[in-house]
Amino acid sequence: MSSEPTPSRTDAQTRPNVARMYDYYLGGCHNFAADREAAERVLEIFPDTGVAAQTNRAFLRRAVRYAAEQGVRQFLDIGAGLPTQGSVHEVVRAVAPESRVVYVDSDEVAVAYARRLLPGDDRTAAVRGDLRRPDEILADPEVGRLIDLSEPVAVLLVAVLHFVPDADDPYAAVARLRDATAPGSMLVLSHLTLDGVPPQAAAQGQAIYQRSSAPLTPRTYAETARFLAGYEPVPPGLVQLAEWRPDGEPQAGVSHGYGGVGLRR
Repeated sequence: MSSEPTPSRTDAQTRPNVARMYDYYLGGCHNFAADREAAERVLEIFPDTGVAAQTNRAFLRRAVRYAAEQGVRQFLDIGAGLPTQGSVHEVVRAVAPESRVVYVDSDEVAVAYARRLLPGDDRTAAVRGDLRRPDEILADPEVGRLIDLSEPVAVLLVAVLHFVPDADDPYAAVARLRDATAPGSMLVLSHLTLDGVPPQAAAQGQAIYQRSSAPLTPRTYAETARFLAGYEPVPPGLVQLAEWRPDGEPQAGVSHGYGGVGLRR
């Protein structure tokens, strides 16, 4: 596989893209020079960002495995970015091969790459959609083909809500997704926080993302917990990412994120 992605007509390759920056943190190869430069500047401020990204990814794997073990067979991954090693469809099908997965992202380049990287079966799809417009996601034909809202579905909002500013009312979007799903559904949530981070470092990090494809809106523990309104938290509740049902995988000492799973009754 080439170390440089195929250029897209819609991508000038000069503006850092948060999905490709995340791919770089994870050690992937689907990123451009502008993404790597911005990511390296973040790493200068927060040297453990790469390990923190791995910790977030490990949380995702544990959470979706848990959902599959509880009998959930449908997964709607919103803000999915680029499918990488250990992606949702790989993890859940190790538990239940019949599981169906839809990856959703607002960035058309990320969706194009995802379609190239996915296995090409009829139980997996990647579509373009924006978390801020949940009804459009739910009305998408591919989502409708693979996701039956009358049955339990795991809605995955992993490392995406901190790219939605308060002005766009992300709480209402999450509530709409909650109300559209059947009892037994789950919300898998992780969110960036700068709780405990020195203000100067926090400002420097946010300034880098301000010039990227999606500026950051870090939130406190209380602000993040509001997204789980209407769900019954699965023990241990909303915690630092490494503390959610650890399974022995190496974890970052500081994850800069909270994670949790909620069950819809």
